[in-house]
Parts: sequence; C-alpha cells; structure tokens
Amino acid sequence: MGVSGAGKTTVGKRVAADLGLTFIEGDEFHPQNNIAKMSSGVPLTDEDREPWIDALAKGVNERRPQRDAVIACSALSRFVRDRLRAAVREPLHYLLLTADPPVIAKRLQARAPHYMKAGMLESQFAWLEAPLDAITIDVDRPLAEVCAEVADHVRRLQKR
Repeated sequence: MGVSGAGKTTVGKRVAADLGLTFIEGDEFHPQNNIAKMSSGVPLTDEDREPWIDALAKGVNERRPQRDAVIACSALSRFVRDRLRAAVREPLHYLLLTADPPVIAKRLQARAPHYMKAGMLESQFAWLEAPLDAITIDVDRPLAEVCAEVADHVRRLQKR
C-alpha cells in the first residue's frame, strides 16, 4: 500500500515473481468513471471507491491459481482497508511503502503516463491514514534493497 508513485507495482511485481506468488494490480479494478475522475485531477470520495474495492476483493477471491498474492493497492484510508478485510476471504497484511513527499513527487514526474497525476499527490498524503498494524518500508533507496526487505517481511508473514 502507499500513495501513487511509492513503487507498489514495481516492488509488488518483483517480489511476487521472486517468491512465486500471484501479483494483483489494484488499479486494474477501477471503474472507468473513477479513472476519468482521477485523470481530470479530481480526488475520489469513499463513495467513488466502493465499486473499486468490491471489484478488487472479488478479483482477489477469484484469482487463479489460488495461492498467496501480492496486491498493489493504495489502501490509504481505514475505510478502504476495513472494506477489503470484510470482503476478502483470507487474512490481509499491509506493507506501507513510503518516502517524503518531494521524493514521491520526483518519481511521479519521471514515470510513464498514468491517469494519476502528480498534482493529486498532496491529496493522497492528506488522505493517508497509516494503519498501526502495517509494516512501513522506506522506499527512498535502491529498488533491490526495498524488494529484499519487502520479500523478507512477506516470507515472515507467510509463516504465521
């Protein structure tokens, strides 16, 4: 989990591949009207997020193969996390990928075109309600180090 530009997709894909897990991209479950709204620079409301959360939970529950998964998803608010936990049929664990806002802003400016614009970053940091039970990962360092730390945490969580 984390704000746009924190590295959720990049880290998630790499860790999932390294550990033989399924990777699920949360952005793929946004309805078109949410994408249009974000593309125009308008932050989503919790009401806007409900169909996305429900579709994501359904995708997690129906994934094939049915094995542990890494889900790249902002999950910035307790509302989203609680709704996901209620809808997903297995335990969810959150790893918060984070860095200082200027670091994330620089990443957003450098990345390939995406509907989530750099100008919305401030609203994402404002919306972020860091969960007390999340493992926080500083992403302002080399990607290999971030992925290694995330993979170590995932392995430990799998042993629980």
